[in-house]
Amino acid sequence: MENRDEYLVALRPGIPNAKVNDTMSADEQFQNRTLRPVAKLQHDLLVEVFRNYIKKHKNVFYGLTAVKRVDYIENAVNRDQKFRNSLKGIIIGMFTIKEYLFYISNSSALNKRMMNIVRERLISSIQVFERPTIDL
Repeated sequence: MENRDEYLVALRPGIPNAKVNDTMSADEQFQNRTLRPVAKLQHDLLVEVFRNYIKKHKNVFYGLTAVKRVDYIENAVNRDQKFRNSLKGIIIGMFTIKEYLFYISNSSALNKRMMNIVRERLISSIQVFERPTIDL
């Protein structure tokens, strides 16, 4: 491996149920071949970024019910433009040049897919977003 693109692809975890075939749209193939593996690779960073988001928004998240916490995550990912752009950067920064060129050709639809994946990852990890305890 001599170049950035080869290293990036080699880092990505496999996702056995992310099938890719010729009957899928190009966007769905991109989702399963690129977006899902990159989101899985970046999962721990996404979790920490959301923890920081909670902290910067005065820990309101911790006082919410389980249902409201899911709503909070959905609102953060879907409506907070600065946070959303940060999440996109975390994912896009792991694209190869070829993937980036495909992404910019249809970024609107691919951003929706990307944010859906990120949102679902954060919601499925909701149990890790408990109020931090302070050891005395």
